[in-house]
Amino acid sequence: MRVRFTPQADRQYLGALAYLQAKNPAGALTVMRRAEAVIAQLREHPHSGHAIPEYPDLPHRELPAPPYRFFYRVVDDTVWIVAVWHARQLPEEPDDVARG
Repeated sequence: MRVRFTPQADRQYLGALAYLQAKNPAGALTVMRRAEAVIAQLREHPHSGHAIPEYPDLPHRELPAPPYRFFYRVVDDTVWIVAVWHARQLPEEPDDVARG
C-alpha cells in the first residue's frame, strides 16, 4: 500500500517539524521517528487506525504519533494522510482527498 500526504497535510507536518527543530532538535527527531512508524504501520495495515472522535461519521481514521495526530483516508491502493494536528488542538474537519 502506498502512503502519501495531501499538500495540506504535508505543510502541516513539515511546519510542525520546522517549529520543533527551532525549539528542540531532539524533539523534532523523536516526532519524525514516530511519524515514520505511523507511515510504516499504514503501509502494512492501512485500516489499523480508529475513527476520529470529533468526526465519527467521516470515512477518515487517525493514528497518533505523539504529540501529533495523523488523519488519513484509504482510497483504492493509497493511504492519504490528509491532516496532521497537535493533540492539544481541536482539529478541523479533514479535507476530502480530492480537495487536499
